[in-house]
Amino acid sequence: MELRLERKYKKEKYTIGNLYINGKWFCNTMEDKDRGLYQAMPVDYIRQQKVYAETAIPYGRYEVTLKVQSPKFSKQIKYEKCKGYLPRLLDVPAFDGILIHIGNTAESSAGCILVGINKVKGKVIESTEYFWKLYDILKEASDKGERIFINITD
Repeated sequence: MELRLERKYKKEKYTIGNLYINGKWFCNTMEDKDRGLYQAMPVDYIRQQKVYAETAIPYGRYEVTLKVQSPKFSKQIKYEKCKGYLPRLLDVPAFDGILIHIGNTAESSAGCILVGINKVKGKVIESTEYFWKLYDILKEASDKGERIFINITD
């Protein structure tokens, strides 16, 4: 399965994008500030440019797994259905624990990808609804043994 996150609106404190599943538009995304980082850049350079919890992950292609439990989110009631096994991007240079999860503003992101609809400036709304729709699609693919990738582009 191929996800594509196309970053569209790069603001001072946040980035709004579009998420596609196998080429079909699914929802909007909210991330931290895009600092123009790329997966192929040296890790030391990425670390120098990164501002903790205020930087979108580097552009690139990453595998996504649902097989790693988040210690933080496993304790939250809103993630009881998945027991904290949220979509996690693997091998993101200079970043750890990058997830796709519920949230409305860049302050909730800390480098992660939030899903929803961008009908309010600087926010995504209906995040919970879109997260669970996405989760169910990814879980079905994962349960079939299908590999999942996300490609982050301009």
